[in-house]
This record gives sequence, C-alpha cells and structure tokens, in this order.
Amino acid sequence: MADSDYESVLCVKPEVHVYRIPPRSSNRGYRAAEWQLDQPAWSGRLRVTALGNKAFIKLEDKNSGELFAQAPVEQFPGIAVESVTDSSRYFVICIEDGNGRRAFIGVGFADRGDAFDFNVALQDHFKWVKQQSEFAKQAQNPDTGPKLDLGFKEGQTIKINIANMKKKDNVPAAAKPRPLSTGTSLLPPPPGTKATSHQSAPQPAAASGMLFDIGSFSSSAEPAASTDTWGDFTKASGSAASQPSSEWVQF
Repeated sequence: MADSDYESVLCVKPEVHVYRIPPRSSNRGYRAAEWQLDQPAWSGRLRVTALGNKAFIKLEDKNSGELFAQAPVEQFPGIAVESVTDSSRYFVICIEDGNGRRAFIGVGFADRGDAFDFNVALQDHFKWVKQQSEFAKQAQNPDTGPKLDLGFKEGQTIKINIANMKKKDNVPAAAKPRPLSTGTSLLPPPPGTKATSHQSAPQPAAASGMLFDIGSFSSSAEPAASTDTWGDFTKASGSAASQPSSEWVQF
C-alpha cells in the first residue's frame, strides 16, 4: 500500500460555526460583517486531514462524528479557502457533495488562536507538497544544477614559495646557555689591608642523606675552642692584682 493511501490528521478544532453568506457583489472580497454572525446555520467540530497532496476540511458532529460537509483543498491560498477582509477568525470555503455540486459557506471560530492554527496547518501541508515536488524534479534531473569547477584552466599556473622552508633547514642549532655556577665566590680584600695568614679550618662534608640531623650533629661535634680573646688578659691582670706592686708602695 502506498503512502498516499494513508489519511493523516493535520488539525482538529472542537467548536466552529457555519454561516450562510450572500453572493459576492464585487471583487474586493468577502466581509464577515455582512453575515448574520449571531445566527449560525450550524455548529460542530472541524477536522483538517491530508490524503496524498490534497487536504480536506471536514465539518463533523461533535458527538456522533457524522460528516456534515467537506471541502477538498488542492492548493492554498486558493479558491477553496479564502480569508475575509475584515476579520482573521472567519473564512469562506467551497464544499462539495461528491456529485459535482458546490457551494460557498462561511466558517468562523470563536477563538482567534483556533483560526490561526487552522491557517498554519494548511500552509505547512502545501509547503511540504511543494518541497516534495522539487525533490522529485531534482531526482529525475540530477545534473541540472550548476557545478563547481575546481580544475585548472588552460594556461593557468600556480606558484609556491618555499624560500622560508629552506632557510629553516639551514639555520644552525642555537648554542646552549652555560649553566650558572652554584658555588659561593669570595670577594677580594679591600685595598690597603693585609690578608691574614690563618684561615678557618674546612668543615667536614655532611654525610649523604643526613640533612638537618640535629641528634647526630650534636653528639659528634667536639667542644669548640674558646674564642674569648680577653681571657689571657683577665687572668694576667688578676694575678697581677694579687701581688702588691712596689711602685705604688714607694712615695
């Protein structure tokens, strides 16, 4: 069974009113103000369906679903569905009875949003029909569209500059910077002073893996020599003070 044999529902509105309309007096369009809007001829449900490329506007009874009238739509906008000139809630549709007889009736929605949905449902369907026809034409004639020619024309050349690439290959490797010395250098003595002959005794190198070992450092260290330079002087002065001097006795 082909896809066109399936009937799809595009829009359903539970409340719609049908009006008898007078013949159109001029080409300026229909006006809903000329209808008897307070006396609708029929009220029920509206359902928009699609079968293949054609759409159908069906007026049905709210309770039983019995078909009251039907308007086949082959294109939109068109003669099958027309909007009135003085309102967005009312339309004129062309209904058929299946025996070749046609009649134009007025259709109105109580809510403006329902009228908008009805209009959009028909627009979307026939937009889809147009796209399908365009796809079918492209499938039959795939070479009709313009092609993008990326080939070289006769006598056309292309130039590539590779000078920068050669220069990069011949550039010697940059000299590695010499590492800075981590040792501590001693500054020379200032001018006019004599260098002392004695130097501090070199400290023994710390054993590997014994960083900041206070216990081993305090236990193995020898008592440091006294650096008190006034020791001998105080001892000598003390001994001298204990012995009476003959110079102070004689007057």
